[in-house]
Amino acid sequence: MVQPPPRTDEQRREALAKAAASRRLRAGIMEELRSGSTSLAGLLARVEDEAIGKMKVSDVLQTMRGVGKIRARHIMGRLGIAESRRLGGLGPRQIESLLREFTPQ
Repeated sequence: MVQPPPRTDEQRREALAKAAASRRLRAGIMEELRSGSTSLAGLLARVEDEAIGKMKVSDVLQTMRGVGKIRARHIMGRLGIAESRRLGGLGPRQIESLLREFTPQ
């Protein structure tokens, strides 16, 4: 196994601060999704943002109203999205399928 290069204390502090900021951002986004102030389409439009791109699709779906762990798993299976998939790794067809699934008719 290859060892990562040693980091200075300053580099460690910067990495920890960056990780904490990303967690806060993701938590805020999840709360917006839960409250309805943002939509899945709005979230997918911002997927280029590193913190959003690294969010797991299953976690995002479970945050949405009326979708729990089981329903999220069924939806992802039906749409051909792996449970480990992150938003940034979704293909165009998968995005289109998700949007179709959650867009009111």
